[in-house]
Amino acid sequence: WYWQKEKREPYVKFMEANYPPGFSYEDFGPLFTAEFFDPNQWADILKASGAKYVVLTSKHHEGFTLWGSKYSWNWNAVDVGPKRDLVDELATSVRNRTDLHFGLYHSLFEWFNPLFLEDATNVFKTRTFPTSKSLPELYEIVTKYQPEIIWSDGDGNAPDAYWNSTGFLAWLYNDSPVRDTVVTNDRWGAGSICTHGGFYTCSDRYNPGHLLPHKWENCMTIDKRSWGYRRNAQLDDYLTTGELVKQLVETVSCGGNLLMNIGPTHDGRIAVIFEERLRQMGAWLKINGEAIYGTKPWRAQNDTVTPEVWYTFSPEEGKVNAVFLNWPASGTLELGEPQAKLGETQVKLIGYKELLRWVALGERGMAIALPQLTPKQLPCQWGWTLQLTGIN
Repeated sequence: WYWQKEKREPYVKFMEANYPPGFSYEDFGPLFTAEFFDPNQWADILKASGAKYVVLTSKHHEGFTLWGSKYSWNWNAVDVGPKRDLVDELATSVRNRTDLHFGLYHSLFEWFNPLFLEDATNVFKTRTFPTSKSLPELYEIVTKYQPEIIWSDGDGNAPDAYWNSTGFLAWLYNDSPVRDTVVTNDRWGAGSICTHGGFYTCSDRYNPGHLLPHKWENCMTIDKRSWGYRRNAQLDDYLTTGELVKQLVETVSCGGNLLMNIGPTHDGRIAVIFEERLRQMGAWLKINGEAIYGTKPWRAQNDTVTPEVWYTFSPEEGKVNAVFLNWPASGTLELGEPQAKLGETQVKLIGYKELLRWVALGERGMAIALPQLTPKQLPCQWGWTLQLTGIN
């Protein structure tokens, strides 16, 4: 898009300097080799991350499908490049080795597809592209791979009627093989984002910082600048694990899910830095998962006295979880939101055995004495969870 459509100078110059004259985007197809793609290894990394679902990009805006689609002749991973059905391989490994829900991202439009461009010229009065390409692909991936999440994207500024989104969704929820389990997002045509959908995405990297009335998802990237793999990325371009934990906690406190994007390499690897981030998130969740999984938003999302404290509620146990991202130098954590009750309220630091001492601060608020721990004794790095029981 930057190279061929917007013709941005750095991209044009890079292609001229590093590829033969007349090299087209299609010439990248055979260079996508995936020789190191090991779906079992991917599944193991995904499981270790503590994630509960995974969404694979089955087709992006350039139309190349990662499965042998009969509607994408000679422009798919079975005919060109890897000569493998990457969707099938990953779906199989995820289902055999993990309990993650398997989902598929699918782009409705394609930047340079002549059928789409012709429909666009006709102000979407004709519907050649969705009827011959986009919709058949959607029916194909649902029937063939039975994904439990359909993550639609790329409306190409065309309305949902052009895409027949309501027709497809009616089939998906009533007659498809995943009708009882499937969930969908909100990108089904111009104007539908953040308005219609099983869960809202609203925009890329969406993190409102306050409670939303509808289930939503923060889809963001570990590489701050890209959804794909960049060979020239610098260390500073990657979010640290501390920053990722902060994103997770903020998102879940406000009723969202976190969809954390990694870009694999052309030869099929999850780069080591992405693997490290995923495994560290998993290590954090192993300790603090009670404050994340199965929780609901509490009446307050973050604290009024101490910044960087975020709340969730565990309805089954009746526990309020307060995740604090900075360990106070004083050793005392002041919380402005909870109403503590003498003789009833108990405070526990997840990963530490003994109950913590606390005092009430007026009608609302409490001061909690944190244990004096060496760095090695801390339950985890990057954020800690207090579980409060018996509070109003």
